[in-house]
Amino acid sequence: MIVHDFSNKNSVLNRFIAELRDVTIQRDMMRFRKNIERTGEIIGYELSKTLAYKNKTITTPLGTKNVNLPKDKLVLCSVLRAGLPLHQGMLNFFDDSENGFISAYRQHFSNHNSNDDVLNIVVEYLAAPNLDDKILILIDPMLASGKTLENVYNALKKHGKPKEIHIVSVIGSKPGVDYVNAVFPKNTQLWIATIDDELNHKSYIVPGLGDAGDLSFGLKLEKQKD
Repeated sequence: MIVHDFSNKNSVLNRFIAELRDVTIQRDMMRFRKNIERTGEIIGYELSKTLAYKNKTITTPLGTKNVNLPKDKLVLCSVLRAGLPLHQGMLNFFDDSENGFISAYRQHFSNHNSNDDVLNIVVEYLAAPNLDDKILILIDPMLASGKTLENVYNALKKHGKPKEIHIVSVIGSKPGVDYVNAVFPKNTQLWIATIDDELNHKSYIVPGLGDAGDLSFGLKLEKQKD
């Protein structure tokens, strides 16, 4: 897997990520969503440099001009609900893309034999177009354990085989990146603003930024095990 880690170079993205992490700034939900959207725009621009292009003649009021325009068909697929602001940032640049949405949520169980928490990812809703021979861009702001992305990818397989897969995230963990590298096709590309070293016992990124969905849209009631 090819990893594009934007924390390796200084840019204005550093400020957006700092504000996303800062507990005194992230309480402003509108600014939190906007900073994630801005991150999506920056990553989208960088990702666009890797796409295939074709030459087209454009007619202007005073003549004609040959320009190179993207020729790939893209599908942006986001994990609900946290992925929506990041999806919007990507869609601002890839506004002619097809779109997919998938719901996934965590279930934590206690393993009484080991006293450890067991994480289960539940996928309940999927709406996506045909993926055959298209560029699939999977969008999830927090790449924690990597199991959500694995389950999402497995659920999407029935929609066809994309020619390329790109993963777009804001913050990831080193263990999560390693896991995704092991379960996704070798030519997958990961575009991520920054990578933290640790996961805690509940598979949250440390230091991370907290729950991106709650910070974007407010607290939710947790699903209870039957």
